[in-house]
Amino acid sequence: MTPLEPPDAFLLRFPMTDAMSELVADSREQIRRIINGENDRMLVLVGPCSIHDEKAGLEYARRLAELKKRVEDRIMIVMRVYFEKPRTTIGWKGFINDPHLNGSFDVPTGLTRARKFLLDVLDTGLPAGIEWLDPVTPQYLADLMSWGAIGARTVESQTHRQLASGLSTPIGFKNGTGGTGHSIQIAVDAIVAARAPHTFLGVDTAGRVSVIKTTGNPDAHVVLRGGVQGTNYDAGHVADAVARLKKAGLPPYLMVDCSHGNSNKDYRNQQVVFRNVLEQRVSGNRHLVALMIESHLNEGNQKHDNGDPSKLKYGVSITDACVGWERTEELLLEAHSRLRAMEPVSV
Repeated sequence: MTPLEPPDAFLLRFPMTDAMSELVADSREQIRRIINGENDRMLVLVGPCSIHDEKAGLEYARRLAELKKRVEDRIMIVMRVYFEKPRTTIGWKGFINDPHLNGSFDVPTGLTRARKFLLDVLDTGLPAGIEWLDPVTPQYLADLMSWGAIGARTVESQTHRQLASGLSTPIGFKNGTGGTGHSIQIAVDAIVAARAPHTFLGVDTAGRVSVIKTTGNPDAHVVLRGGVQGTNYDAGHVADAVARLKKAGLPPYLMVDCSHGNSNKDYRNQQVVFRNVLEQRVSGNRHLVALMIESHLNEGNQKHDNGDPSKLKYGVSITDACVGWERTEELLLEAHSRLRAMEPVSV
């Protein structure tokens, strides 16, 4: 066992500035308003499937920060900054778990480099979003986050529903790996659970095992990501998800993940999903309030087998394949143009 530095001491070593704190607080509130139908802008989570190279990730962040200024009157951009990766069987589990990409599993260094990278992203003026996997990680990073996800493999987990109930960010619950019907209901049930108060065992800021009491998270929402049974971004599945949310007494607003099951695991299909959802939105479906895109500097992905990291191509994902920067910029500018043609937004 390797003891970690307590979260409170860790945060003191890598503090956020007042400007970063204001950015996080303001972006959380903006996201909350969008996913509750109180702001007519669209939310777009966009960025690499996973962070593995800080230099490439920061170059991407700087480009995205410039693009954000061009579209922010109609689109709120949040950068995907994913440091933990759930695996179906085995594989690289993310930057925190193995930052050197060589199987050395230097978690203390992974946490340190992850927080430093997040501070750099916030310094560009971009808010950040993450998938929460390990229940201890938020104590080290959650203060820097504006949005969080609970993934398809963990959406049924009581541990993750309880975790979400105590987080201060809006949380997107992805549908289960099936993709339709019952697996969408799983995400709805998870939201009901996360909105309630919970008491469970966890780690406090001093690193002690503690009894944690939460007040519930009122800002959870469904993320449609497709699954093994097919895609679920079409109007029929959207209507079904909205009906399930209404039946549960929940806000009927949705995010669509353009990747994963919805792209049939072909990154080139993300643009098809994006444009379909955008068309539904401009045609009057106000239940569709957010999109997610897996995007990097360069398209596609590359294999990584704990070999020599220096041989990896720059700006190319080592997990899911991503669309490249040029296509990302094209899609966001197209969305901005079409959304501007609609009536003025309410902010």
